[in-house]
Amino acid sequence: MPQLNPSPWLAILLYTWLVFSIMIPPKVMAHKHLNEPTPLNTKLMKTTSWNWQWS
Repeated sequence: MPQLNPSPWLAILLYTWLVFSIMIPPKVMAHKHLNEPTPLNTKLMKTTSWNWQWS
């Protein structure tokens, strides 16, 4: 069974790593989220107990 010549596949692997590790992350990180999270209010809400009619 013939073996594949590793020289073109090594170059393809290295170019793919170059693209994925250098060129793509800055493009992905440049996107801004449309809905920025807002901090929640730290005040505690005042709750009232229910006034049951049968008790």
